[in-house]
Amino acid sequence: MTSTTTRTLRIAMNGVTGRMGYRQHLVRSILPIRDAGGVELPDGSRLQVEPVLVGRNEEKLRALAKEHDVAEYTTDLDGIVTDPGTDVVFDAAMTNLRPATLSKAMRAGKHVYTEKPTAETLAEAVDLARLREETGVTAGVVHDKLYLPGLVKLRRLVDEGFFGRILSLRGEFGYWVFEGEHQAAQRPSWNYRSQDGGGMTTDMFCHWNYVLEGILGSVRTVNAQTVTHIPTRWDEQGKPYDATADDAAYGIFEVETPGGDPVVAQINSSWAVRVYRDELVEFQVDGTHGSAVAGLRKCVSQQRANTPKPVWNPDLPVTEPFRDQWSEVPANADLDNGFKLQWEEFLRDVVAGRPHRYDLLSAARGVQLAELGLRSSAEGRRLDVPEISL
Repeated sequence: MTSTTTRTLRIAMNGVTGRMGYRQHLVRSILPIRDAGGVELPDGSRLQVEPVLVGRNEEKLRALAKEHDVAEYTTDLDGIVTDPGTDVVFDAAMTNLRPATLSKAMRAGKHVYTEKPTAETLAEAVDLARLREETGVTAGVVHDKLYLPGLVKLRRLVDEGFFGRILSLRGEFGYWVFEGEHQAAQRPSWNYRSQDGGGMTTDMFCHWNYVLEGILGSVRTVNAQTVTHIPTRWDEQGKPYDATADDAAYGIFEVETPGGDPVVAQINSSWAVRVYRDELVEFQVDGTHGSAVAGLRKCVSQQRANTPKPVWNPDLPVTEPFRDQWSEVPANADLDNGFKLQWEEFLRDVVAGRPHRYDLLSAARGVQLAELGLRSSAEGRRLDVPEISL
């Protein structure tokens, strides 16, 4: 017989007035979980969530709480973190403030779930992972892209051996972020100030590390070129400022599969590129037996037997319908919002008292890759990625 009891976790959500904290974590994850009556657990009982909105702007918090029928909000981050009634602390605020928030929460015995990067430096990120080991709390770090339909399908192709021996991965990410002078920028100004924790490499190499680990294997080397293409931008008040952080990063990574095969991965990341592709991010994996291209939702593949034999002839127009020669990979399941799916997995881990598979050590490897990427660009050379030990 299954249980019908319901347990409630009180979650302090810091940074919900920001774009990611609000859209993906509050509106598309926690509130749908709450409104559905919680997360179903293996024994048939349910785990309900009770969000507490946390931020620095009380007026915005009050408006969000009223709009979404949330009972509690506060500007007292320290108070809610140490409150005995708080079970989980979530952080989506600025990166340079994150280590202090997560450390205080774990020392207070709170489970933590956080956006990445978890810190600006590898040393800080490793310290957080060590603290989690010491306190024994459950810690999760957002690895949302691995839960998205496109990459779920891509991973399934890898698991089923579709590619044969995997040779390479090519990734394209980015879009044009307006400077803010004539049209408002789509991203906050701190993203382009290194002193505030901004920068493409710092932001996205953390993602690329877990994507490469989750799809292919361990990252062994990095060779990167970082650039600030747009040197002057305009902030939220319409004032010009110097963009001190990189707005593009071009990386080549050597990846080792679990079977020991080497794979070359190259990923371009830019906030100064105009999109000519189906999605804002796409990954192409090529192997001896087939290839696939995955975006956030769609994935198409081409088997070796169905691969055309084009001939290079610059004197004639292209007549091959290349895009039509690929087959769409079906989902074969209902794939929910990736952020919500990981939240549900994390909450089940909290109740079960077990580690989350994407924890602070995984996040530290992402910070390490970003740090090495910046160093690789500065020194103009390829760098090894050493293993991290706690």
